[in-house]
Amino acid sequence: MANTKSAKKAARQALRKTEVNKARRSRTRTSIRKVEEAIASGNAEAAATALRAAEPEMMRAARSGVMHKNTASRKVSRLTKAIKAIKA
Repeated sequence: MANTKSAKKAARQALRKTEVNKARRSRTRTSIRKVEEAIASGNAEAAATALRAAEPEMMRAARSGVMHKNTASRKVSRLTKAIKAIKA
């Protein structure tokens, strides 16, 4: 357990940030899952709509450090590619 006043404060802040990051990670994963489910069902229109909602969520997660920037970009790219494959 933290002994100094600053260490106690750092521990409190870490707990708060952990909760925020968990919520952000969960929201991001849910949005990605919705896109993947729409792709699996073959509904290109629903998948495109879900991707428009998921992309800002992923970029927000990347900006805050929950997800690496390249990971978010890679996921967006692959999902977009999968949606284009359905349309074709």
